[in-house]
This record gives sequence, C-alpha cells and structure tokens, in this order.
Amino acid sequence: MFRCDPPVSPGGSAGPPRPRCRGSGERAAMGRRRLRQLVDSLRRSAEHFDKREVECLIRLFDALVAESGSRPAAGGLGRSMFRDALHSAFGMTDDMIMDRVFHTFDRDNDSCISVVEWVEGLSVFLRGTLEERIKYCFEVYDLNGDGYISREEMFQMLKNSLLKQPSEEDPDEGIKDLVDIALKKMDYDHDGKLSFMDFEKAVRDEMLLLEAFGPCLPDIKSSMAFEQKTFQDTRRL
Repeated sequence: MFRCDPPVSPGGSAGPPRPRCRGSGERAAMGRRRLRQLVDSLRRSAEHFDKREVECLIRLFDALVAESGSRPAAGGLGRSMFRDALHSAFGMTDDMIMDRVFHTFDRDNDSCISVVEWVEGLSVFLRGTLEERIKYCFEVYDLNGDGYISREEMFQMLKNSLLKQPSEEDPDEGIKDLVDIALKKMDYDHDGKLSFMDFEKAVRDEMLLLEAFGPCLPDIKSSMAFEQKTFQDTRRL
C-alpha cells in the first residue's frame, strides 16, 4: 500500500493536509465488492447459472475483452471478437446467423456486448428452457425486427446457410421450394409469413423446427465442451 505525502514548503513545513491516495489493497477490496454485487445481480437475472459459474463467465468475458484490445471505456465485446468466440467455441460459421446472434445478445443495441448481456445471453444460449429458446430463435430469424419471419427472410437465411451444389442450374429454385414447404408446415393462419404464435406452435409440435432457418444454438457436444472448459476451475474460485 502506498500514500501520497503532502507537499513540503521551502521552509520545511508541510502544506495543508490532503487526502491520501487509495492504495492497491483498498482498490482491490473495492473491486471485489463490485464483483460480488455484479455476481449477485446476475445470479438473479441469469437464473440458469449458479454464483461460481457466473464468476467464471465474468472472468472469461474479461479475458476476451483484454484479448480484443478494446478500450476500457468501451467495456465490452465488439462484433468481430464475439463472432470469433462463437466460431472457436461452438463451431458457428454462418456469417448472417452469427450477426443475428450478436444482435440478440446486444439488448441495448449499442453494438457492444456488455458483461451483463454476455452472461444473460449465455444463460439462454446454453441452458435456456424451451420457451426461452423459441423466443431467442424467433428473434434471430426476424431479421428486420417487425415481429414476423417473412418469406424473404426465410429465403435469405436458407440461401446463406445451405451449400450450393455445382450441378444445380438454379439453386434459388430449390431454396424457394424449401420456403414453400416451411410455410405450408408452420404458417397456421395462412398469411404468408410466420408470427411468433405460428413459430411457437410449430416448434412445440415438432422440435426439429426450432432451428429451421439456420443453426443459432450450440449443439450438445460443443455446449458441454464449453462448459467443461469454462467451469472446470469453479471449485477453486
């Protein structure tokens, strides 16, 4: 711990007393208090994680921010670093889907994932209930945020995610056929687009339709690997 000594006048007398600077120990204690407050808050809002898991995710977030070289004022993960994390941890490769996952995590739309958005987003991403995952996937697929998944949005997502076969003369025709099949199966009110109610009913009837327009959730293998790696030192925190 250190202190700031008051200035000494030419005559040797000290100037007016000044408050001491906070030492490293005091700053560390303040940091621990803030961390505990953050953990307690996130434990309530990211209910699928316990306290120690929340701490692990905060530490991972801090490491990713440091690795990205973000300015301290930004205090979060930018789009590029977040996409890199999705790719390395969960094997995601679809640019459009990764951008949409970023948007879904970024609740305040400031183009930066805060530590709160990170932990709360992962709570649903990794361990969400069926209801939470349906809501999340619908938001990912609703590209313009108007509350519907339109025929055009389905086409764009499927076109972006499906591999084109060289032998196909017009691959877009095949994608249009898939969109027609999706609408026939999921568009219960027959208005040519999917409302949240349409999407929810379709998924509850057939779980495979949850990620009908692109993989936006981690598979079981990558999810388990991420949790094992991230939470392996939980007991020592």
